[in-house]
Formats: sequence, structure tokens, C-alpha cells
Amino acid sequence: MAKHKGRGWYGKAFAAALGVTVGAVAMSMWTAQADTTGARRPQAHVSAPAIKPVAVGIVHASDAGAKGVNITIDDGPDPVWTPKVLQLLKENGVKATFCMVGTQAEAYPDLVKAVVADGHRLCDHTVSHDTTMDKKSEAYQRQQILDAERMITEASGGVRPMYYRAPGGAFTPYSRQLAASRGMRPLGWNVDTKDFEHPGVETIVATVKSEIADGPTVLFHDAGGDRAQTLDALREVLPWLKEQGYTFGFPVR
Repeated sequence: MAKHKGRGWYGKAFAAALGVTVGAVAMSMWTAQADTTGARRPQAHVSAPAIKPVAVGIVHASDAGAKGVNITIDDGPDPVWTPKVLQLLKENGVKATFCMVGTQAEAYPDLVKAVVADGHRLCDHTVSHDTTMDKKSEAYQRQQILDAERMITEASGGVRPMYYRAPGGAFTPYSRQLAASRGMRPLGWNVDTKDFEHPGVETIVATVKSEIADGPTVLFHDAGGDRAQTLDALREVLPWLKEQGYTFGFPVR
């Protein structure tokens, strides 16, 4: 997979503790609570939901079948462009997968909730979108993936990311295994529209039309700069795909 150029707008990764718990475990919580006699008694047992691991392979296939298409939207949420993308998807009756940067999700939790409310899925796109992730230590990869997972989950009100997409495709065996152990399927793409480079609406549309036969997962962006070309291209691409007999789904897990 082609790697994107570095994107300076993200800012530096937050320093974070590396000791993040990898499995969700049941915990007994004892809270001092007085009864009518003044004695203390333990509070009820509280259990966290179990996390089901998924396959470690990088997925491209669609759950909509042979003529399925997965629309994926990266790098947001963004206060200007994400609402416009959501409206356009709604008008076309299309569900998408939003690969969110942790710092963006933390900054705009209402937009994360809006994405979930509209029936779209969430994807972990790391804390700071470092396209050199595959050259960094396992400790660094762990921090980037797990802190972003936490940020996105908290911003959504408790809905966890279902996928992990490495920035620029910078996957490693370790990052794939870690994400999969947290229930996040590693997510690739087949059609890179390169909308991030502002190649022009006609070029973006032509890329989708010429490359969709190569596989169902299409990459767009809703952040990182002016996304007007992305919106205009989606207005053309989504109806065209329907006319060709494609249906829209989510990446398989």
C-alpha cells in the first residue's frame, strides 16, 4: 500500500503511560457503604464486557458480498468537513467506516457521537497519525493504538472502534496482533483516491471508476485541509456506484 506524505497539521503525539491493560477483566469493587446498623458491607460485583479478538490479517473484503463497496473516511473528525460528509452520506443512504485520529476524536466528541448515531462504524487511526509507525518501537506503537482506542471510545460515549488502520499503511506484525487482540480488525484499502493531494474532482472520480474492480475498499478523507474536492467527488461517485450495481457495506471482521 502506498504511504501518504507526512501531515504536519496533526501535531506531536501526546506523552502517555505505556502500561495499558490489554484484556478487559472482571473486577471486584468494594465500596464502604453503611447499613442501618452502621456496619460496612461490600457493593455489588461489577464486570466489564469481554473483548472478542478478531483475525490479524489486513481486511479488504466487504460484508455486502461480491458487489459490495466499503467507503472509508480517514483522519477526522473535523468540525467543518465531517458534518458535510455525514449529510452527503445520509442523502445517498450510504454507511461508511470513519477512521479517526485520537486527538481529533478527543477534541470533537459530539462529532464522534454523530457518526455513531448515523449508523457508521469507527476505526482507530492512532493518536497522532505517524506514517513512520512501522519504524518505531513496539512500546510506541502500543501507546499510539491503545490511547487512540481509549480516546475514541470515550468520545463516542462507549462505542469501541471495530477496526484499526495504520497511518499510511504502516502496519507491523506487532501492531496487527495488538489491534486484533482488542477486537479491532486491521483495515487496508484497494482504491486510494489521493483526495488528500487535491488532484481535482475529475481525477478522484476517474480513480474510483478505474480501480474499483481491484477491490471494494475505497479511501477518502474528511480532515487535514480543504475537503471540497472530496465532497464533490463523492456526489458523483456514490450514485455512479449504485448505477453499476454496487451496494454499500462494511469491511468484514
